[in-house]
Amino acid sequence: MFEGVLRKMKVELSDDVNYYLDFKNDFLHLNSLIGKKIHIKHVGYECLNCQSNQVIYRQGFCKNCFFEMPSTAEWIMKPELSKAHLGIEERDLEFEKDVQLKPHILYLAFSSSIKVGVTRKTQVPYRWIDQGAIKAIQILELPNRYLAGISEVQLKKHYSDKTNWREMLKIENCSIDLEKERLNSLEFIPSEAKPFIEKKSFSPIEIKFPVTKYPLKPKSLNLLKEEKFEGELVGIKGQYLIFKDETVFNIRSNEGLVVNFS
Repeated sequence: MFEGVLRKMKVELSDDVNYYLDFKNDFLHLNSLIGKKIHIKHVGYECLNCQSNQVIYRQGFCKNCFFEMPSTAEWIMKPELSKAHLGIEERDLEFEKDVQLKPHILYLAFSSSIKVGVTRKTQVPYRWIDQGAIKAIQILELPNRYLAGISEVQLKKHYSDKTNWREMLKIENCSIDLEKERLNSLEFIPSEAKPFIEKKSFSPIEIKFPVTKYPLKPKSLNLLKEEKFEGELVGIKGQYLIFKDETVFNIRSNEGLVVNFS
């Protein structure tokens, strides 16, 4: 039996994505557990920032940390609100400069449908894996988060920026030509970002997930309500564990929970 705090699964792009659970004293390769029965039990809380045992409020953090940390400010979810390029502080200017003033990628990805998104260049392809995208392509590389954000805002008028998690977990293949969609999307890029359009073709990245049985009617496990669960692991996609009875468990949305895992 292993015990630890749930954090976003670490991933490694390979023929099939490799998934790992990183506990304080253990490092579990989850792919090797596919086909085996797994037992998960909720036993407590631990804030990912202050390590207190307060109830988790959001994103793995207690309420105090969530409203004080620079990494949970509004510009994280809304890149267009970034202001570090203007020297304007929201919570911690040095942190904001370090994140916002790095190269960002504006992209299209197919998970449940075509969606537009923004991520730091260093997070490619991990961001796409976490979203359960089976195909993704770069539209633009921008020098800061603000320019990527305002570009995303314009493209959201034509593409979704959300993933339908139920559909994402059911989908195995994508026949959409993302390079063609990328070229179409360029006409919607705002004038401030147009100088960064590159006149070359891009090849989409295709991602294969370790799933032996896709759920037809996935049902989400609420570990706080159920307290414990047991089932045969048949796959992993995005940040979800998929079980034979079509129960699915989102590791990312349960960060900060202390669990027994066996």
